[in-house]
Amino acid sequence: MQKKVLFITQAAMIAALYVVLTFIANAFGLAGDNAVQVRFSEALTILPFFITSAIPGLTIGCLLANFLTGAHWLDIIFGSTATLIGAVFTYFIGKMARSYQKSKKPKANQIKWLAPLPPIISNAVIVPFILLFAYGIRPLWLSAIFVALGQVISCGILGMMLLFALEKRNIFKLEK
Repeated sequence: MQKKVLFITQAAMIAALYVVLTFIANAFGLAGDNAVQVRFSEALTILPFFITSAIPGLTIGCLLANFLTGAHWLDIIFGSTATLIGAVFTYFIGKMARSYQKSKKPKANQIKWLAPLPPIISNAVIVPFILLFAYGIRPLWLSAIFVALGQVISCGILGMMLLFALEKRNIFKLEK
């Protein structure tokens, strides 16, 4: 029972934090229906590397953030799906890291560098189509470059800074 409560609480906190960080990015004009987006909330996509509850937390947070900021329905559904895909694959990278850690393989420490790739890739592939069909932003290839660039900043740089900070302070121990 305690594990379920902890799971739900963590997911809810992550969702709430995602929404708040998205509103902050929106206030600075860094998120929304434009091609160049740097959502601070996307740094949280690193969390499934550590905890499973981050998967529903990020998905629900993205769904709520998109809905509350008045995004197009395609953005609400498929933007949240892109976040879900990225979160699931980031979880599997964390699982691989735990496996290497248990077996004392030297690559255990290097695996973490793969953690921001799933959200970067899933968003760079899905979001340009959302921008095209929901908001009419063209050309598709340029949107893909801009979305990927924004994700590299959000997930690759800010997300990895968060990963190192959490690792250093042992905020989350890798789940078994």
